[in-house]
Amino acid sequence: MTIKNRLKNITRSILSNEWGTLYKVNFDFLFKDGKWKNLSRETYDRGSGTCILLFNREKGTVILTRQFRMAIYNENSSEEGMSIEVCAGSIDDNENPDDCVIREVKEEVGYEIKKVKRVFETHISPGATTEKSYMYVAEYTEDMKVDSGGGVEEEDEEIEVLELSFQKVLQMIEEKEIKDARTIMMVQYAQIHKLLKV
Repeated sequence: MTIKNRLKNITRSILSNEWGTLYKVNFDFLFKDGKWKNLSRETYDRGSGTCILLFNREKGTVILTRQFRMAIYNENSSEEGMSIEVCAGSIDDNENPDDCVIREVKEEVGYEIKKVKRVFETHISPGATTEKSYMYVAEYTEDMKVDSGGGVEEEDEEIEVLELSFQKVLQMIEEKEIKDARTIMMVQYAQIHKLLKV
């Protein structure tokens, strides 16, 4: 039996419609014991996005970003809200993910790349958000640098560009300085596939 046959009476209502859309979803779900139960969930739809690990094989370096993320800021703990991440961004309406990631690289870190490799797709938090992340890797060289990056001012972005040795990045993950799931996955992908020497 398909999941479609185990769902009925799906209704959605909008709880908030600001940066993304927060829905309350009610539905009936057929459990394996043959009983139908009415369930309620909240789902957040902010569209899908891309992220990319830029690496320089010759120098043994990668490009990451550091920026403030309000969702992880906690004034009552040591969480300061600063997040070290791979270059990433949201896909515009009707935009191809490949085109999106190339655009984001230029906007955020100032490199003009032509060739990217999509390595996998993932749902980071499928229990709560609809977002799908398209994950990429690409080599960069110094001659691809066209400006300083830093994000788009109209989108209120303030992004610090970091060029770090791959060894340093692995250490930062080990020491819990890097906590972003996509970044950890991409670094581990690079490690498994030996994109850079360790």
